[in-house]
Amino acid sequence: MQPDGSPIRVLFLCLGNICRSPAAEGIFIHRARERGVLDRFEVDSAGLGGWHAGERPDPRTLAEAARRGIHVPSIARQLAERDLDHHHVIVYMDAQNRAGLERRGAPRDRLRAMSSFRPDAGPDDVADPYEHGPEAFVAMFDHLERAVDGMLDELAGGDSSRAAGARGVRR
Repeated sequence: MQPDGSPIRVLFLCLGNICRSPAAEGIFIHRARERGVLDRFEVDSAGLGGWHAGERPDPRTLAEAARRGIHVPSIARQLAERDLDHHHVIVYMDAQNRAGLERRGAPRDRLRAMSSFRPDAGPDDVADPYEHGPEAFVAMFDHLERAVDGMLDELAGGDSSRAAGARGVRR
C-alpha cells in the first residue's frame, strides 16, 4: 500500500493488450490473492494501440492461463492519457513499449520493465508471442510468472514505500 493507506495502482502495458499485459494482469491477481495481499493493489492492463479494443485476450493466452488455473479478466483497451498520472507503476513488456510510453510523456519514475522484477538473469524483454505457436505462450507465461513473483516480493514485501514513492516506483 501507499504511505496514505491507498492501494498501489499497477498498469501492465504491451502493444495490443491481448497477450502479454492481460496475462501479466491475470497472473498478478492470482498470485496476489494466493499471498493474501490483493487488497493492497489496484491492477489493470492496456495496450499502446487500440486495434483490439473491446476484445477478450487472444485465445492462446486464455488457453495457457486456464491450463495454469489462472483467470484473465481483461477486455482490451488502449492506453489513455489518464493512465499516465493515475497509476503508480506502469510495467511495460519491451523496449518498444517503453519508447511508446516515453513519446506519450509518461513519467519516467513510474516506468518499470516487467523483466526488471525477475529474480534471475532472464531476457530483458517479454517476447511477444502473437505471431508464434503455443510454445511461445508457454514461454511467455513462464517469464511472466517469475517476474510477477519478484514484483510481489518487492511491492508487497513489508515496506512497499521502498518500491513505490509518492509519485511512483523509482529505478
